[in-house]
Amino acid sequence: MKRKSGIKTGMQGVFMKHKKPLSELYQMYIDGNLERKNFEGKIFQYLLQNHERYNVFLGNREKWEEFLSWFYPRLSRAIDLYRDTGSSFDAYITSLVHCGSREYRCREEDHRLTEYTCWKARAEEMELREIEPEYNNRGESITMPKGIKKHHLLFLLLKSYSFVNEEMVDHVARISGMGREVIWFLIDKLRILRSGDDDEIFNLRERVHGQYYRCLAYQKRMESATPGTVYHEKMKGRLERARKKLRKMKKRLCGIRKSATNRMLADVLGIPKGTVDSNLYSIKKHMALTG
Repeated sequence: MKRKSGIKTGMQGVFMKHKKPLSELYQMYIDGNLERKNFEGKIFQYLLQNHERYNVFLGNREKWEEFLSWFYPRLSRAIDLYRDTGSSFDAYITSLVHCGSREYRCREEDHRLTEYTCWKARAEEMELREIEPEYNNRGESITMPKGIKKHHLLFLLLKSYSFVNEEMVDHVARISGMGREVIWFLIDKLRILRSGDDDEIFNLRERVHGQYYRCLAYQKRMESATPGTVYHEKMKGRLERARKKLRKMKKRLCGIRKSATNRMLADVLGIPKGTVDSNLYSIKKHMALTG
């Protein structure tokens, strides 16, 4: 009991009597007078109570505590890597704290820029998004152009199947005399035929959005760095490569057909492809003359 009491008394005096308290703690640990868990805890306690000694985060204690919570898991590995090569354990920990604080600030800035980028990209996306037209129960927003036959509306509806809604289908069903269930059945058949292409379009759009965010992040990081520095040039190179990749992805997306082909319409309707071709040509010609 006396030996334990002596160790406890010695521990209380370490922080006050010695200019290198962490080195004293390390010696106790090496001599077997301090368990590993206790050793790490005492180091953490000392760092927590002496933040002014390390002169980081401009004396912001709250930021210092957040940093130590992030730094603590690295402390255990640092203890195992320490070798006495003329530099005290105190100097070793001080060096780790300063290096760690720089990494922590970089990570925080990176997270801040990433969050800013995502919000900026999302805001721009919302601003550019077109407002969809509203359709009332009577479908009054859809008017029947003069010279366009009733079955032509069905062709146009199926051609742009991916943009239809309930009101549009109801309106076309009333004009064409075809049941709405039948029209939805035809639309579903088209979706099955186009499922592979639609999946590719969806996945590619998601990748384009991700690449767009990446470009914004690289641009923001480059702008926040000092021109001419290694980091600035590194971000500049990444931005150029990211923009080049984004252009290729957009070009590929534009090259994918978004609407159903005439052959698909013919298969779904059970009519010759030539009939679909001629009807769509008539619609196009009429719209050009009346436009």
